[in-house]
Amino acid sequence: MNDTFGRLLYDYLVKIGINQDVVALLNSAIILTLALLLAWILDWIIWKFLRSFSIRLAKTTKSNFDNFLVSNRVPRALAHIIPLFVLFEFSPIIFFDFKYVGGLALKLLYVLTVILVLSIVKRILSAIKDYLRTLPHLKDKPLDSYIQVLMIFAWLGGILTIFAILSGSSVWQFFTALGAASAVILLIFKDSILGFVASIQVSINDMVRIGDWITFEKYGADGDVIEINLATVKVQNFDKTITTIPTYAMISDSFKNWRGMQNSGGRRIKRSLIIRQKSIRFLTEKDIVELKKIQLIASYLNTRSEQINKYNEQHEINKEVTINGRNLTNIGVFRKYIETYLENHSAINKKMTLMTRQLSPTPQGIPLEIYAFSADKRWENYEYVMADIFDHLLASLDYFDLEVFELPVSFEALNP
Repeated sequence: MNDTFGRLLYDYLVKIGINQDVVALLNSAIILTLALLLAWILDWIIWKFLRSFSIRLAKTTKSNFDNFLVSNRVPRALAHIIPLFVLFEFSPIIFFDFKYVGGLALKLLYVLTVILVLSIVKRILSAIKDYLRTLPHLKDKPLDSYIQVLMIFAWLGGILTIFAILSGSSVWQFFTALGAASAVILLIFKDSILGFVASIQVSINDMVRIGDWITFEKYGADGDVIEINLATVKVQNFDKTITTIPTYAMISDSFKNWRGMQNSGGRRIKRSLIIRQKSIRFLTEKDIVELKKIQLIASYLNTRSEQINKYNEQHEINKEVTINGRNLTNIGVFRKYIETYLENHSAINKKMTLMTRQLSPTPQGIPLEIYAFSADKRWENYEYVMADIFDHLLASLDYFDLEVFELPVSFEALNP
């Protein structure tokens, strides 16, 4: 039928007196124009139909997967299929008198078919990715990496197919040549291959998820993971800058993931007061009487003083020399005060580790370390809680006759 139409048009052009040298070219041009117009009209009609049908379907179904198919314009890509077949059908009669050009046009249509298939695959995979992100157990997984791997294989197959079409050889011959050129391909796709392996390990070992707060000092990253794909991990730092880290660096280098803290009951406070060694001393009875006025440790001092006095009396300790027997020290009582203060602090999680410990002496003094957990894990609130605690403790030192270490500064330096 198509051939008949082509010959009828050809005969008509000859009949009306057009030069035969021009008839063949004019015949092909008219049929090509009609074929393109028909393909465009079909494309527009099918697209409108698929768009209307898919929107209605998306509204009636419970699953939102079809919504993502629409948003990723899958129906628009599918609408190109039938018009492409129409062009295939018209190709023999369009180029009936131009066999060589017809062969090139046919190759071009095959290439367009491959590109259309790749476009449809890409849009469907994007829709699948968007849908999977809505599932609670998958929204923090590196889905981009898996989609990119599938697209790499799809593009590789598509490019090989296109080369095979243009060269007139089979796809399998290109795959055979690919094996010989594997070293070059491995070099070109080195980062992608490393990233793919790293993405699998990161996912299987649950090392990092989208939304995790990580600190990666080597790359200057300190913030939330916003994207994990085949080649890179994107981190939005707290100053709103973006740091890009190679995916394979997540398994080859060391980084800190704060997810454990965020999922726990509190955020750790681990900071020391450096006490000047010369300010440390034994407490006298007069000192103990004064310190009993501090409500948080009054009960402790009463109980502890009785125990110490009873022990010294039973063992006939000579208290004319203070070091003899058992004694209370200002730093020991202050350490007990810190513990009691933290136990009564509303912002401290009492179910987690809470202690005040004395570390090894340093050239600067005696570190008195607070080890506790803030119940509020939000950064700004955590900093406020920690500052509030140390403000109070620094102001309390004077009551225990203790001094914090400071580098000596001359009077001349203060008054230049």
